[in-house]
Amino acid sequence: MPVPHIRAATPADEDTLGRLDRDTWSTLHSVQERPTRPYQPFFNERYGPHDHLVAELGGTVVGYVRIARPSALACHTHVRQIQGLAVAEQARGAGVARALLRAARDEARRRGARRLTLRVLGHNTAARKLYESEGFVVEGVLPEEFLLDGAYVDDVLMGCRL
Repeated sequence: MPVPHIRAATPADEDTLGRLDRDTWSTLHSVQERPTRPYQPFFNERYGPHDHLVAELGGTVVGYVRIARPSALACHTHVRQIQGLAVAEQARGAGVARALLRAARDEARRRGARRLTLRVLGHNTAARKLYESEGFVVEGVLPEEFLLDGAYVDDVLMGCRL
C-alpha cells in the first residue's frame, strides 16, 4: 500500500479541498449545517493555506488537516488545535488520517507549540480510537453539548504534549 505524501497546502488547493470537505461532510464529525450552494470559499480570512497540511496518494489529494491557534490571546500561543481533518472515502484505511495527525504534531512543534488539542464528537468512536492511539488523551467532556439528527452528542476535548 502506498505511503501518503504530506505537504503544505497552497492556494491552488482551494477547489479540491472545498470539494473534499463537502464530500466528507457528516454529522458523525460535524456540527455545522450541510454545505449548500453557493459554497463558501474553503480558504477565508480566518483559515488560509498556511493553516492546512494536505495528504496525497498517487498525486491525488485525499485528505487534509487544519492546524490553527485556538484563540488570538498572547497567553495561548503555545497551543495549536486541530480544527478539521478529512479523508476521502476511497482513501480510508490507507493510513492517511494517521499520517496527517503525525504531520500535524510535527508542524505544531515546528511552530513553537507545546500542546496540540482537538475536539471530537463523542459518538465518533473510530476517530477517538485513532487519536488515543496517537497519544491524545481525553481532557474534558461537555455532555450532550450538541443535538444532531435528534440525538444529544457529547463534545470530547482531547490533547497531547509535544
